[in-house]
Amino acid sequence: MNHPFFVSGDLNGQRRALLRSAAGLAAVLLCGVTKAAAGSALQGEAAGFSAHVMLAKSWQSGMDPAGYLVSEKLDGVRALWDGHSLRFRSGRPIAAPAWFLAGLPAVALDGELWLGRQKFEVLSGTVRKAVPVDAEWRALRYMVFDLPEVAGTFSQRAGRLAEVVDSAHQPWLQALDQSRMDYATLQTRLHEVVASGGEGLVLHHADALWSAGRSDGLRKMKVEPDEEGRVVAQVPGRGKYVGRMGALLLETPEGQRFSLGTGFTDAQRSNPPAVGSLVTYRYRGRTASGLPKFASYLRVREAQSE
Repeated sequence: MNHPFFVSGDLNGQRRALLRSAAGLAAVLLCGVTKAAAGSALQGEAAGFSAHVMLAKSWQSGMDPAGYLVSEKLDGVRALWDGHSLRFRSGRPIAAPAWFLAGLPAVALDGELWLGRQKFEVLSGTVRKAVPVDAEWRALRYMVFDLPEVAGTFSQRAGRLAEVVDSAHQPWLQALDQSRMDYATLQTRLHEVVASGGEGLVLHHADALWSAGRSDGLRKMKVEPDEEGRVVAQVPGRGKYVGRMGALLLETPEGQRFSLGTGFTDAQRSNPPAVGSLVTYRYRGRTASGLPKFASYLRVREAQSE
């Protein structure tokens, strides 16, 4: 018995070819849909990962440090380990060597990849390579300071973190030292760190529970405070800066915009931070409207894709 799609002669071959073409087109369409769905899922995963990060507020004059545990603010790259993968703060995967990932414990960690004081640019180049260079990674350390998925106060999490790090037996995996200090000791320590090339101090409230986003329980202290802003536009230069960038138009997390025009080298003006990138700037005080005063460029903190 003949099937309506299986007839004799050339028409039969044409119809078979048509079926093959239709099947191929369906496969291509299905592949495209699958890839699009996968890409959307990955973007969603990254967005979700990024949302679960605890961020510091600036230390305010007059606050009492008695209830806080103090550590050095490292000039590193924030790295979050979920027990399976290592990611930037934004959720983008970090291409770390296999031996590095294999040495991490099966619990979530929050910390910074670090090469030492005043080595941020070298470190940034190392950890952002698509193919990691083994020798470069063996020179850095993963300095961890929290266990984001462990219940309890920060003091309790810090104690547990020390146990987790000790049991990993990896010399490049270290728990950041946490100490209690009175106000005078805190000021002395701050100036010692800065004089030695460090950035400043971080203060975790000992009784604070972990929470996502900017937290009152997590503070950063610097001789000159700094903040981050998103690059909205590159303002063309004038005078000696004609043909190069004159300033960056930045937007703060609160939605305010201002021009950042100082702190740049000639090389940075010729190749300025891209629109959409996140940059760090230092400042001294604020205007009546809340904008930073005497702001000066420090570095690109996080690429747009990270």
